[in-house]
Order: sequence, then structure tokens, then C-alpha cells
Amino acid sequence: MAEQKLISNTGQKKRHLVRNLIIIVLILLIGILTLSYFGIYDEGVRAGNVVRISKKGVVFKTYEGQLNLQSFGAIKGQSPFVETFEFSVEKSNPTIISELESVALSGERVNLHYIKRYMKFPWRGETKYFITEVEREVPATQ
Repeated sequence: MAEQKLISNTGQKKRHLVRNLIIIVLILLIGILTLSYFGIYDEGVRAGNVVRISKKGVVFKTYEGQLNLQSFGAIKGQSPFVETFEFSVEKSNPTIISELESVALSGERVNLHYIKRYMKFPWRGETKYFITEVEREVPATQ
């Protein structure tokens, strides 16, 4: 009888231990996913000309764009080489999407304020960079 109670108690202790470990692992996973989805890794501004803005995707339609950044060579008279910045725009920002379409058609230079997330999710966009504000550059008066 005493042996049976001892076996029963150790079985219950093992079940409680396994249950507690599963709960801890689930809490950690939920925390990591929450940080990955909502966390912001970097914030900044990039300047250039918007080359394209398009709605892409087979299952999840997302807005993707490309900014042309021009970097100039160190030697005077050398042609600039082209560097691009790929970005996404969340569907919940229709004003930013329409403003990006407008500056892409006009070819004017803009400053794009962006945030960088920890992870990419297919329903959110193809990149980790998301545009939060479009700032049109004011031409310098001569």
C-alpha cells in the first residue's frame, strides 16, 4: 500500500512538472512571436527617388516599393552608381500608398521615414522595412 502511494505521488509530480514545462515553453513562444511581430528594430530616413510601388502577391497582396538612392564616386567626373532600397507599406496606410504612387509618377526626390521589424511575415510584406511617412523635399531656391 505504501509503495502504491509512493508510485502514485511520483507519477503526479512528473505530470505537474511536464505541465509546468509546457506552460513555460508556450509563454516564451508567445513572447518571442509578439516581439517579432510588433517589435521595432530600427528607425530611420532614406532619401531618393521612388522607382516603383506595386501591389504584389499570390495569396497575400502586399504593397512593395523601391527607392533609388544615388551615391557618388570619390573621383570627380565619375558617374554615380545606383543603389536601391526595397521597402513595404502596410495596407492600413492608404494615404502613404497614394503619396508614394504620386511621387513615383512625378519623379521627385523624397525622404522616406521607415521602421525595421525583427521578422518578415508573408501577410505583412516582403521586406522588414515599412514606410511610416513620406516627406517631399522642397527644391532649393537659387
